[in-house]
Amino acid sequence: MSALVKSSLARKWVMALSGLFLVVFLTQHFVINITSVIAPDTFNEWSHFMGYNPLVQYVAQPILLGGLIVHFVMGIILELQNNKARPVKYAQFSGNSNSQWVSRNMIITGLVVLAFLGLHMYDFWAHEMQYKYISFLEEDSTRYYAETVAKFQPVWRTVIYVISFILLAMHLWHGFNSSFQSMGLKSVRKGEGIKKFCYAWSILIPAGFILIALYHHFNPLTA
Repeated sequence: MSALVKSSLARKWVMALSGLFLVVFLTQHFVINITSVIAPDTFNEWSHFMGYNPLVQYVAQPILLGGLIVHFVMGIILELQNNKARPVKYAQFSGNSNSQWVSRNMIITGLVVLAFLGLHMYDFWAHEMQYKYISFLEEDSTRYYAETVAKFQPVWRTVIYVISFILLAMHLWHGFNSSFQSMGLKSVRKGEGIKKFCYAWSILIPAGFILIALYHHFNPLTA
């Protein structure tokens, strides 16, 4: 039993650490992307750096992919473990009086976000691979803004992005705060402040990404 408890705690720690790592990446990603709204030239410059810097491409990018895989695999394992621990359904379920909908459906919001990441990688990462390593097109540090705006012109893609970031906010609403709790970093005195920060971040960052998508959809480039 002791080994089982330790194994469960270790999984929660891995889940929490990988989640916090992805939060840092999401923040960095937002900082770069918001410049496409306020300073397109800076967006081109930073995007070009991220796209061609060897440390980013061959070190940071594989680490990010590994962290993403670990987080989602560990999430599925913990969900199966929790379900196994309570094989008998509650005789009566009283909704949010027992727990928030978000906390009870993290696996659903997580899988939807994962599907969205597949679309996002197809839109941008796969395009970069095609541009640099298949078509071998000439390096152009000014192309990123125009490419980003063009991606958001179809209504269906913008709608998918908006819905996905709403679900991401719901996923983060519970997950970000729970990461600190799983790692035992929330003291009684500081816990409330950490909780408020996590909730605020979970709303503001996804809302910022929604703003970016809507801005580019309604502000197409003119010839």
